[in-house]
Amino acid sequence: MFKRTLLACTLLAASQPGFAQDDLAAIRQEIARMKADYETRIAALEAKLKETEDRSVGGAVHTAASHDHDHSRGFNPDVSLILQGRYAQRDDLPERGLTGFLPAGHAHGSERGFSVDHSELVLSADIDPSFRGYANLALIDQSVEVEEAWFQTLGLGGGFSLKGGRFYSGLGYLNERHPHAWDFVDAPLMYQALFGERFAHDGVQLKWLAPTETFLQFGLEAGKGDAYPGANSNTSGIGAFSAFAKLGGDAGPSHSWRAGLAYLSANPKARAAHWADANGDEVSTAFTGDAKAWIADVVWKWAPQGNPKQRNLTLQAEYFQREESGQLACSGAGTLCAADPADQHRSKQSGWYAQGVYQFMPRWRAGLRYERLDSGTLDFGALPLDAPDYRPDKASLMLDWSPSEFSRIRLQFARDRSMQGISENQVTLQYIMSLGAHGAHTF
Repeated sequence: MFKRTLLACTLLAASQPGFAQDDLAAIRQEIARMKADYETRIAALEAKLKETEDRSVGGAVHTAASHDHDHSRGFNPDVSLILQGRYAQRDDLPERGLTGFLPAGHAHGSERGFSVDHSELVLSADIDPSFRGYANLALIDQSVEVEEAWFQTLGLGGGFSLKGGRFYSGLGYLNERHPHAWDFVDAPLMYQALFGERFAHDGVQLKWLAPTETFLQFGLEAGKGDAYPGANSNTSGIGAFSAFAKLGGDAGPSHSWRAGLAYLSANPKARAAHWADANGDEVSTAFTGDAKAWIADVVWKWAPQGNPKQRNLTLQAEYFQREESGQLACSGAGTLCAADPADQHRSKQSGWYAQGVYQFMPRWRAGLRYERLDSGTLDFGALPLDAPDYRPDKASLMLDWSPSEFSRIRLQFARDRSMQGISENQVTLQYIMSLGAHGAHTF
């Protein structure tokens, strides 16, 4: 550009008639001055650019060194607090359970009236380039329960990831989800019968994601086996083992799906429960043996052109079969168990649920769930225990409103016939509030 300007000025000067040599000399001096000034500015800009590049590289090196030698100074975990509460209208029953199923687990909150459900304090962060950590603490009245506390590898390679600590198993579809992410107020009867509510390992999990266009994932888990259906495992070996496979993908721009199969094996030792003998008297039982379960799940989702903001529909269903075999002992003062305190026990039971949740406009959803259990075959040997032939079932209808992604108000009506001889109408009003950062939930 500078050379073209210089040439144009020279030609213009030379073309003028009577142009004096002094004038030409003056022009040459001016051009020389402009050239010197131009080169000075270019040199200054080049020096400034080099200084900026050096500072940038030096800063990056310094940051990397600081990260390697003092990572804790940059520790800034995501923290969230989930608040839950409800008003529940229920019948005044002295005890609740699932007829034909040995009781397990715990319930969140009280059964009737106003209650503060358990709150969840969640912390998560990348520990370093190799590991991520997560902790979920349930705050229940004056106690704190460690629901999950695990580390997970980052970038292990080959599609593999390893998790260790306490974690909710990848069995089924709903098991890994915390209560605030449920579509209904309570867990399905199926999960209550199988796990008490959800199943957790104190152990390790290895997952592999196949390098395929279709989602394909396999997982193996091994743990101590203290959680129901396991119990009282005091071994340095494996007290519970589980495996799962998950397959999914898209069907056009508006549809997606996922299906899974899972297996669980546990070895409970003196797993405590209570039952009724042939006279209807309550006795205490203790089961030692093998518990095995198979779970199948399928989920289908629809959203116009893949955008769920305005409308979307989710259909999901799960099915299980469980078999147990081993030694069952019973005890109780003044009961029939005094004569026959223990014998062989075998059972084969099953159950399922199916539900649909439809967001018919932004912030509003409606859902319907139906569920049924089959108490199946209950063989107590010579023990004088009652073996009811009953199929618990329940139907639930819910409507919820979410002003934002951090809050939800839900109203639920249910017809519960999970206890033989009792048909209960239930009404529940629930709130769920999320404070702080909270990661997105899985598919």
